[in-house]
Amino acid sequence: MGLPSALGLLPEGITSHPSIVGLGALSSLGHDVESHFQAISGGKSAIRPLGELLGNDSHHADLPGAWIEPRRLLTHRKWSPTSMAALHVARQAVAAAGWDAEKLADAAFILGTSRGNAAGWLGPWPGRRPFKLMAASNTIHSEPATAISIELGMFGPNHLVASGCSAGLDALGLAKILLDAGHAQRALVVAVDLPLVPLLLDNYADSGLLGTSTRLNPFSPTSDGFIPAEGAAAVALSVSEKGRSTITHFSNNSDGADPIGVPKGGGRTASLISKAIAQCGESTAICPHATGTKVQAAAERAFLSGSATLHLLKPFIGHTVGASGLLESVILLRFMEDAMLPPNLPGTIGAGGMEAPEISTPCLGPVYKLAHGMGGHNSLAVFETQL
Repeated sequence: MGLPSALGLLPEGITSHPSIVGLGALSSLGHDVESHFQAISGGKSAIRPLGELLGNDSHHADLPGAWIEPRRLLTHRKWSPTSMAALHVARQAVAAAGWDAEKLADAAFILGTSRGNAAGWLGPWPGRRPFKLMAASNTIHSEPATAISIELGMFGPNHLVASGCSAGLDALGLAKILLDAGHAQRALVVAVDLPLVPLLLDNYADSGLLGTSTRLNPFSPTSDGFIPAEGAAAVALSVSEKGRSTITHFSNNSDGADPIGVPKGGGRTASLISKAIAQCGESTAICPHATGTKVQAAAERAFLSGSATLHLLKPFIGHTVGASGLLESVILLRFMEDAMLPPNLPGTIGAGGMEAPEISTPCLGPVYKLAHGMGGHNSLAVFETQL
């Protein structure tokens, strides 16, 4: 029954879509979901020159970025900085859901990340003793998942998703598939990336894809690249408890065209959107991937059209790589709790004739969230409010 659930159809015996019962968030905007809600409601962005983090002698000092403060929040004698960020948001979502040890024990757990444990491994972390390459689990993608399983006592289905920049949204989609198929009653989804590591930044810079302005406006002709940022997010899902919102659809596909590039014409994202419309109805709001690179903007213009409003969140938080799809979903879902949608930063340009409102607007129907990974990996989740 995996395929029907992936397309948004419910298997026999499942009468409702998974509810969102808990959220967690951590980024440059703050340490919890409410701080993100307040910052975005007030039009606040925490994007700054990287010299404030890395020092003015850094090759990247003049480039923009966004990071989590204080750094000690992510410092631990055992767990990596990435694991600490993941644990921080996981505990938030679990507390919001009200899950005790018994409910956690058999819940499914899925973690999404692109750069895994690069922070604290490929480069030193302030205040943390160094680890030899193979002396600890700190060098593998799966350590954050292991840390959460151990610290929270989770022994159920356990998965790691590393599909690049779409990893967080893919992790959420996998959770829906597992719940729809009856493998668990509850699922905790976490996504995390801390990409502000000098070695990674060197490679990003060499790619020519890093932006130069702290004001990110992804569909503007002047936008010249993405802004790397740190972030983590968590979502608690349940088919036996009711929340204010549900995930009603998830699907993904591959363009099957290039190992890193995006095909002209937007690839196969349009087919994802068509399937979602058939299952859920026309979107009333879309949160696109919208990184700020010219190639991404050209691809998205090819499939963005209609009367839905656009809600671009990277101008507030930067591009948190594998965490981006889930972190932006958490922000959407927090606004949807009030039956509203997040505003855009003033001056944000829309695409395909679609407007990017500068004020928070009512949520009147299905909300589509898109994410894309290098190599033509496309993902789409649909959220709806419920009374």
